[in-house]
Amino acid sequence: MTDRSVSAYLSLGSNEGDRLDYLRRACAALTDRGILIKRWSSVYETEPVDMRDQTWFYNCVVEVETSLPPLRLLYEIEQIEKELGRVRRERRGPRTIDLDILLYGDSVIREDSLTVPHPSLHKRRFVLVPLREIAPKLKLPLFDRTPDDLVPELRDSSDVNKLPDSLLPQGS
Repeated sequence: MTDRSVSAYLSLGSNEGDRLDYLRRACAALTDRGILIKRWSSVYETEPVDMRDQTWFYNCVVEVETSLPPLRLLYEIEQIEKELGRVRRERRGPRTIDLDILLYGDSVIREDSLTVPHPSLHKRRFVLVPLREIAPKLKLPLFDRTPDDLVPELRDSSDVNKLPDSLLPQGS
């Protein structure tokens, strides 16, 4: 643990089983670990990007406040994935839950197990659209651009459809 809290942004996705329930359970598991969810986007149903022959995803982005160092945060979200039945069968394949660290404060991190900002952050509509919803003017480290700047320039044309509001209850 560090003495100071940091705002981090996490992406959550699921395309197996009860997708919404997996997102809710992941949020609850974050909270159970003392990771405060400050804001969350709407849930979006999104087209698979690289392996199209699979169920569409439910995706969202949450802003969290944590005193965990980045690698410890990564460890905790990997534990949540395991607890929720994630099995890594194939890259970009179906999964019960997927959690990724998009941003960790204004840090730039290059470790074998963690790259922040997330290396695909600026390329993926299913990440940038929900991030833009909760932090449209946030300057992204390395890019010196905001989600508002980047979304209109995306080459990724995959479908990202906002679901009804309040699917993730307050205090998930």
